[in-house]
Amino acid sequence: MPPYAGAVTLSLWATLLAACFVISFTPGAGAINTMGNSLTVGFLRSIWGILGQQAALVVHIVIVAAGVGVLVTGSPVVFEIIRYAGAAYLVYLGIRQILAKPSAEAVAVDAARADGTEPAEPEAEAAPPAAPSGESRWSMFRRGLWVNLLNPKAIVFFLAFLPQFIRPGLPLLPQYLVVGATVVLVDVIVMWGFFAVAAQGLRRLTASARGQRIVNRLFGSLFIGVGVLLAVVH
Repeated sequence: MPPYAGAVTLSLWATLLAACFVISFTPGAGAINTMGNSLTVGFLRSIWGILGQQAALVVHIVIVAAGVGVLVTGSPVVFEIIRYAGAAYLVYLGIRQILAKPSAEAVAVDAARADGTEPAEPEAEAAPPAAPSGESRWSMFRRGLWVNLLNPKAIVFFLAFLPQFIRPGLPLLPQYLVVGATVVLVDVIVMWGFFAVAAQGLRRLTASARGQRIVNRLFGSLFIGVGVLLAVVH
């Protein structure tokens, strides 16, 4: 039971947990940065880039919470509009992901396999941005921070995401603290425990058009499912 169980039901917190895992598992700039660090400086040291990414998430959450907190306390109707709009946005993201086309490089890999030729290994310049092997911890932290901080879509996303799990009329600070802690903890687990560990495997899977379609359909379906849950769970 979460610390703010008196304000939010266990089912809603479980939905938050599921949504956080879906969002963190969806490949993005943070995942690419994590995989690049893991491949070049090792699994253990890649944590510093991940911590920088979490610092950026905290900044985004604080920015959104400051504005949304005033909004939801003053107008529950507007809050409900934002909540349903956020659920619709997640469904939209899911549909867009399912319909996303594979990259030209992945299509070329499939074409080479169809011709019976062995596709070449991805060139070094096509790999995720690499960190120098001697890069300091602070440098990786700072780079991870900017990777997430310089993503304006993150603020828009959190603006749609956070109100789903906040209840107007109840103390806002404890709710935002628990939601923020859940978001950060889950993202660290996924980034370090999945993307950093399985970097090489993920690169092989998404190297082909078929692999990219599988990943897109999987995460797109998960986004749609979470959006539906957010619309029906109160």
